[in-house]
Amino acid sequence: MDQLDQSSLKACTCGPVPVVMNLDPPWYELMWTGQKTHEFRRRFLTGSPAQWFVYLTEPENRLCAVIDLDVAIEDTPEQIAQIAERMQAGSAATVDPYLARGGRSVGYAMPIQRVRQYTGFTAAELERMLNEVCPPQGYIRLDQHPGWRSVCDTLLTTPLERETTISPAP
Repeated sequence: MDQLDQSSLKACTCGPVPVVMNLDPPWYELMWTGQKTHEFRRRFLTGSPAQWFVYLTEPENRLCAVIDLDVAIEDTPEQIAQIAERMQAGSAATVDPYLARGGRSVGYAMPIQRVRQYTGFTAAELERMLNEVCPPQGYIRLDQHPGWRSVCDTLLTTPLERETTISPAP
């Protein structure tokens, strides 16, 4: 996948920006129980909400969900880690070093608003649809990748399996 330059980190103000990102299945399941209210990243869009098309990693290896994210909170790793700590006691101890890795001075917390799970596509199905599948590293903006845009549009036409709204921790 193409690496994004810094200029692509600024989002437009025309509504949610559609992106594809990886997520490990255990973190995904915590959203369904209400225990995960924010997504934490070392790099992310600023200034707009995002529509996150979720590629679940091993052992799932499938594109199956859409998560509506509010505008990213941008702050120091220490301050972002405090959001994680309010979400679940002890989380700051892993979030802070993750965000600060490589000397980074900024981290991002995206409030999760809604999660929808669809039938989705396996890695083999995605490979047929895209002629290759590399799980996304970082994130992929769909406005810059027509193949992924088509796949994600098709995902929205598959049966909805479950849906929930999330109330972020204060």
